[in-house]
Order: sequence, then C-alpha cells, then structure tokens
Amino acid sequence: MQQHGQSTVVITGASSGVGLQAARALAQTKQWHVVMACRDIPKTQKAAQTVGMPQDSYTIMHLDLASLESVRQFVKNFRESGKSLDALVCNAAVYMPLLKEPLYSEDGYELSVATNHLGHFLLCNLMLEDLKKSSASQPRLIILGTVTANPKELGGKIPIPAPPDLGELQGFEAGFKAPISMINGKKFKPGKAYKDSKLCNVLTMRELHRRYHESTNIVFSSLYPGCVATTALFRNHYPLFQKIFPLFQKNITGGFVSEELAGDRVAEVVANPEYNKSGMYWSWGNRQKEGRKSFVQEVSNEASDDDKAKKLWDLSAKLVGIA
Repeated sequence: MQQHGQSTVVITGASSGVGLQAARALAQTKQWHVVMACRDIPKTQKAAQTVGMPQDSYTIMHLDLASLESVRQFVKNFRESGKSLDALVCNAAVYMPLLKEPLYSEDGYELSVATNHLGHFLLCNLMLEDLKKSSASQPRLIILGTVTANPKELGGKIPIPAPPDLGELQGFEAGFKAPISMINGKKFKPGKAYKDSKLCNVLTMRELHRRYHESTNIVFSSLYPGCVATTALFRNHYPLFQKIFPLFQKNITGGFVSEELAGDRVAEVVANPEYNKSGMYWSWGNRQKEGRKSFVQEVSNEASDDDKAKKLWDLSAKLVGIA
C-alpha cells in the first residue's frame, strides 16, 4: 500500500549525517514517504524536526544493524505496517579507528563488519521480496560506498592503516567468531576492518545485480557522494582529527562535501531516472566543483572480482543464517 500515492523508501542510519539529509531531500519532494530505520527513535524524531521534515512525510522504525534479530524484527514490523517498498538505501555505518581490541556484536561478529556488511546483507536479502512487489517500474536498492575502500580513486590509495584486503575470506570461512576479528583471518586493525566492510558492500551490490537485476528489474547501485568530513561517522576519532579533517578537505584537497549536498546526491540516485543503470558505482570525484556531474567510477580489482563476490555471498549467507 502506497501512502497517499507516494513511493516509500527505507533509509538506514537516517538519524544524522548523510542519511538524515537524504531523508530530508526525498521528503521535500512530497513524492516519497521516508522510513527512517535507526537505533535511537527519540534522537531520530528530534533530527527529523530539526531539518524541517513534515510529520506526515516520515515514519521512524527501530533497527540495530549489529543485531541480526533486530534486522528480522524490523522487516516484520515494516510488513505489518502495510507499506510498499520502492527503494532501500543502506547508509548506516560505524567506524571505530582507535580501538585496540575488537568489539563484537550480540551474534559474536566483529562489530564494524557486523553492522556495515552483515546486517545490511541480511536486510537486503529479506527486503528483496518487498522490492519485487513494488509497483514502481524500476525499484532501487542502493548501498553507500566510500573512497577509502577503492584504491582506484585518489582517496583510496592512502595505505594507512592498511588498504582493504579480504584475502581468501579465511576469517569468514572459519566462522568469524572470537578470537577471529578480520575477514582475512589476520590481526585486528580497526581502520582496515571498516574499509573491508565497505569493500564487502560494493561486492554485495555487484552480486545482487548479477543474481537479480535481469529477473526483477530492480536497479542495484552504489555511490560515493563525496568526503563528508563533518559527519558523525568520525565521532569515535581523536577530537583533534575531527577539527582538522574538515579544514584539510576544504582548503587542501578540495574534496569537502556538506552533509546537505551529499544527502541531495543520495536522493538523486534514489529518485532520478538518470540513475536507472544497474550494477553501477556513482561518484562525483575527489575534487569538488560547483555543478559537477556524476559519473560511473571504476572500482578496484578486488571489488570487481566476480568469483570473490560469489564466495562472499555464500559465506555471508551462512553467517546470517539464510544459507
């Protein structure tokens, strides 16, 4: 059931940053009803009011991507609401670069991979059934990427703390439970764990496209909306980094993008017919210029490895209990 003839989009992590601004941009069109899927409902309610979203333009539903049971409960609650699903935006992410030892989810998996990849992987698989029922001509499933996980981009060439590398997925093959904390089974590196999880996001998008686009007409894509240096993603970094990084991106690299502009770009990929090509990774580049157009960004050799994408899919399906 569409709400007052509107399309419905689910956005994870919509309580702040890019997710919130994408929700704001889509709600402003009055053509979309936004389901804000977040952990903290009061925080999300306040955030929606702060950016001026009309009360009837959104619904807030609880979702903790670090909990596979929470993902399943969210899907159950969404279906009980009677809403259609026309687009799913997997935006939420955690980044904890200062950890000395890994944290684990309630399911026993390293927390950044559990949240950024495994939770979204289960959500995508479960909500495929809802997207298939959409009356939209081309429903969309979008997973946000990051420049740091793509060595084909300038920002992804920085080797600190380590480049993304899933190896042969030895950690996943071994069950990915403590003491294992990295997908390749090696020593824990928190910044690399984040990069690896985002590499998994792109591999998942490409495998979704390979498996389902032709039979469902769902458009699967990823995007990097630019360096949003002020986002809450960096809340677990050094306070000095949080002050210097935006200045560096504004004045040195020219890569800075506001949360508002990044949200507008996500909304475009959700709603604009120009983005109806499936299997694409959209980017606006590393150096920002006013009015810059998007383009299809080449992804890394590892992100375009179809055999690795299939293996990642099969192992992830086992870890989330749908194999």
